[in-house]
Amino acid sequence: MRKTTLVPAVADEAPNSSTLTTYDEQQLLTYLRLLDAEAEGAEWDEAALLVLQIDPVQEPVRARRIWESHLARAKWLAKHGYRHLLYGGTANWILRSAS
Repeated sequence: MRKTTLVPAVADEAPNSSTLTTYDEQQLLTYLRLLDAEAEGAEWDEAALLVLQIDPVQEPVRARRIWESHLARAKWLAKHGYRHLLYGGTANWILRSAS
C-alpha cells in the first residue's frame, strides 16, 4: 500500500528566526495543528505521533525535542509571526494556498 504524507516532513529543529522562513510557510498547517492539540489538552507524545508523525516510543528524546521546538515556533507565530503573513511578501502564501 502506498503511504501518502499530507504535511511535509519536519526538521529536527524549527527555525529560530525573527522573521517567517520558507520552512515556516511549509509547516504552517503543522504549527496550527500543534496549537490545536495543546488547546485540546493533548499529551506531547500524542501530538508528536499524530501531528509530527514521529513515534515517541521508538524515538522518545528526538520526538520530545522536535515537539518542543515546533510548538515554541507555533507560539511565536501566533504572537508575532502572523504579522509577516499579513504584511509581508509571505501574505501571498495564503492566497497561493487557497487557489
